[in-house]
Amino acid sequence: MRAMVLDQFGGPDVLRLGEIERPRPAPGNVVVQVAFAGVNPADWKVREGWLSSFLTYGFPFVLGFDAAGIVAEIGEGVSGLAVGDRVVVACNQGRGERGSYADYVASDVERVVKLPDHLSLRDAAALPTAGMTAWEAVFDVGGVASGQKVLVNGGAGGTGSYAIQLAKVAGAQVAATCGPHNLDYVRGLGADLAIDYRQGGVLDAVRAWAPDGVDLVIDTVGQGSLLDAVEMVKRGGLIVPITTLIANEPMADAARAEALGVKLAVASSTFPNQERQLKALVDTLARGVIRTPDIHVMPLEAAAQAHEQVAAGHVRGKILLDVDSALDR
Repeated sequence: MRAMVLDQFGGPDVLRLGEIERPRPAPGNVVVQVAFAGVNPADWKVREGWLSSFLTYGFPFVLGFDAAGIVAEIGEGVSGLAVGDRVVVACNQGRGERGSYADYVASDVERVVKLPDHLSLRDAAALPTAGMTAWEAVFDVGGVASGQKVLVNGGAGGTGSYAIQLAKVAGAQVAATCGPHNLDYVRGLGADLAIDYRQGGVLDAVRAWAPDGVDLVIDTVGQGSLLDAVEMVKRGGLIVPITTLIANEPMADAARAEALGVKLAVASSTFPNQERQLKALVDTLARGVIRTPDIHVMPLEAAAQAHEQVAAGHVRGKILLDVDSALDR
């Protein structure tokens, strides 16, 4: 099969289009023919070897945490799915297995969700990693409740786009930071207040909107972009940074947070939660409760350029790689 492969860790130039053996389904596994593969910020970090101390990656290696496509083969012990089913998948790349930048990808059946007929493979492919991370931050860690006020730092990215919408589903009021060209976009996702971070004054804007402080800050950006978040949160409130994997990343002042009665809790989607999260997200999207973020589709062989755009940090919504979009009928 075709795949974008790595023969070593490194920059975008180590990605190459090659031919490798197609995966076969192990017991409890499903092999999916990929229509679209999602590109996520973690992908370029894996490409550079940031997770090599946690997982063993064998070369040639294939990146990609998620995809949507058609069930091609089913392993022993799998029930509830059939060859030809349209599905979205959070694959086994996070276990060190080959990912979704390929014609076929394998995954544990628990993280392969059948799609309703009206939901496109394109829209579904944008859902897993960004959506599950947002679900983790909003509900599982953040515990958002109706009537609360939530600030999403980085509201125009993939995770931020879902976090805004999910917090609104919970009945919260939402403010979101973004660049000037994304103000209308985040408002369209439901944000009650859109803040242009490039103009500065984020703290003043949040304090004017929530004089007593917000209940929750979800930081999808990190990298020291919101170090004064502790000053925006009410006593008993919570700051939830999304794991970025960046070493020595500037973080909120824990001592200051404790003094103000503000809690810190990192969010990172994990395998034990992903089955429940992905099924809930598919249902929520299929019912029209949330919508798909803006999507930019690039050819599979343009994966290196996709990585450069994602690493730059200013992608609106999601980038998908077109592996075989003709499957999306």
